[in-house]
Amino acid sequence: MSRDRIFNVLQYTFADENFLRDALTHPSRRANGKASAYERLEFLGDRVLGLVVAEMLMSAFPDESEGDLAKRHAGLVRAETCALIARQWELHKLIEAASSEYIGDEIVNPATLSDACEAMIGAIYLDSDFTIIRAVVMRFWSPLLNANLAPPIEPKTALQEWAQARGLPLPDYREVSRTGPDHAPEFVIEVSVKSHVPAQGAGTSRRAAEKAAAEALLNTLATTKT
Repeated sequence: MSRDRIFNVLQYTFADENFLRDALTHPSRRANGKASAYERLEFLGDRVLGLVVAEMLMSAFPDESEGDLAKRHAGLVRAETCALIARQWELHKLIEAASSEYIGDEIVNPATLSDACEAMIGAIYLDSDFTIIRAVVMRFWSPLLNANLAPPIEPKTALQEWAQARGLPLPDYREVSRTGPDHAPEFVIEVSVKSHVPAQGAGTSRRAAEKAAAEALLNTLATTKT
C-alpha cells in the first residue's frame, strides 16, 4: 500500500489519508471542471519548503549576504532538486496519473516529480503541523545543503552577467513554440545575445525552457572565442 511505503521512507503516518490520496493523484486524473486538490497542495508545499530551506540557510551560513543566500535557496528548491527528493520518496512509482505521464511503470518527467514532492510536503503540513514537516524537510535537504557549499549560479543570471560584462544588451528570450495538452505543455524558447548565434531550450514551463536555452547558449559561448 502507498501508505506503508510512504511511512517506510518518510517515517510519517497520515492521520487523514485523504491528504495522502490527494498528494498522489496527479491533475491528469482529475474530473473535468473540478478544482485539483493536488495543485492546491503543490502550491502550499512550495511555500512551506521555501520557508524551511530559508531557515536552514540562515542557520548554516550566518555570515553570507542576502544575495548568496538567495542563490543557494534557488538551488535547493528548484525543480531538479525536488525531483531528486521525489525519487528518494519513491513518488515516481506511487503517483496515479494519466498513461501519458509514464514510461514503463514509472513517472520520469522531472517537472511532474518536482510537483509531486511539493504536493506531498503540503499534504504532510496540513495533516500535522509545521514542526513535523520542518523535521522531514531538514532530514532530506540537509545532505544537499552540506554538499553544495558554493552558491549555485542560475543559467539566466549567468548569461545576463556574461552579456553585461561585455557591454552587450540583455539577452532576449522568444517563444518558438508551445505544444502538448494543458496539463503537460512543452515550450521551446530561443535566447539571443547581440552578435552571437542564438540557442534554444525546451521545458514543461516557459521558465524551465528559458533556463535550458540560457544554459545551452552559455555552453556554446564557453567553447567560442568572444
